Amino acid sequence: MTAQSLSPRSQSASLLAHEPSIEPLLAQTAAGMDRVNAVILDRMRSEIPLIPQLAGHLISSGGKRLRPMLTVAAAELVGYAGDAQYALAAAVEFIHTATLLHDDVVDGSDLRRGKAAANIIYGNPATVLVGDYLFSRSFELMVEAGSLRVLDILSRASSIIAEGEVDQLTAQRKVETSEEHYLQIITAKTAALFAAACRISAVVAGRSADEEQALDDYGRYLGVAFQLVDDAIDYDSEAAEMGKGKGDDFRDGKMTLPVILAFAAGTAEEQQFWRDAIAGFRTEDEDLAEAIAIIARHGTVEATRARAADYAQKAIDALAIFPDSPMRQALEEAALFSVARRY
Repeated sequence: MTAQSLSPRSQSASLLAHEPSIEPLLAQTAAGMDRVNAVILDRMRSEIPLIPQLAGHLISSGGKRLRPMLTVAAAELVGYAGDAQYALAAAVEFIHTATLLHDDVVDGSDLRRGKAAANIIYGNPATVLVGDYLFSRSFELMVEAGSLRVLDILSRASSIIAEGEVDQLTAQRKVETSEEHYLQIITAKTAALFAAACRISAVVAGRSADEEQALDDYGRYLGVAFQLVDDAIDYDSEAAEMGKGKGDDFRDGKMTLPVILAFAAGTAEEQQFWRDAIAGFRTEDEDLAEAIAIIARHGTVEATRARAADYAQKAIDALAIFPDSPMRQALEEAALFSVARRY
C-alpha cells in the first residue's frame, strides 16, 4: 500500500518507518489481556476433565487472541473506567474458539495453528460438544455483564457467524460463486465477530452512537481485510507459516477470492481446470501446484491483498472520530499489519 493510495487524514498513520507490526497493540493491551486470560482459565473449568483438556488444546495453542484484544483496546480507546470488558473479551474468545472447533469438524481439518486439530486427537463428537460448552460459557459471561444491548450484539453476531458458515458450506464446490457472494460470506463468518468485539466496549462505556458505529466499522473492515489475507496466504505461503495445511481451501473446493479472480481472468482451458478442481476431481499435489501457477500468472494473490489494503484503510479511517493516542495508533498499525502479514 503506497501513501498515494491513502486518504490524507490517514497517511501519517500508514507511513511507518518499519514493517507494520501487531506488537504495539500487544504491548498496549498486555495488562488487560492478563485479566482476560484469567477469566478464560477460570471459565474453562469443569468437573468433566475432557472439557478443559480439549478446549485448552486450542486456546493454549499460540493464537494471539486478536478478537478479545480488540475488546480490551476499544475499551481503553473510549476511556472506559470499569472492568466489564475483561469478561466480555473472554466471551468473545469463547465464541471464536467454539466456531474454530466446529469448523475443523466440518472441514475435516488435520492442523490448527500448527498443531493437530482437536477433532483429530479427540474425535468429532467430543470436539462438537466442547464447542457447544464454550458457546454456553460465552452466554453466561454476556448475561453477567448486565447489559441487554451487549447480549443482543454478541448473540446476534453468533447467529450471523453461523449463517455465514452455512452459506459458505452451501457455496462449496460451486465455481460460479461471485465476488459479491464471497464478500457476503466472509463479512458474516469472520467480520461480524470483529465488529461486535469492538462495539461492545463503547456500549458498556456509554459512549455515543457515532462512536459505537465507528468501532463497529473499524472491526468489520479489519475482519474483512484479515480474512482476505488469510485466503491469499493459502496460495502464497508454506504450511509452516500458516499453521495449517497448504492448499486446504483448494482441496475443500472453496471459492475464495484468489480463485474467483483467477477463474474470471482465465483462459477456457484454465476455467475448465477450475471447474474440475473445485468439483473435487483434481486435488492432488500436482493439481495444487497448477492452481498456484495459474493464480501467480494472473496476479490474483496480489489483487486479493490490494482489496484487503482497501478495507484496512477503511478501518483506519473509521478511527478518525477518536483523538490521537497511543492506542489509536496501535489499532491503526494493527490494520496495516493485517494486510502485510505472511501467516
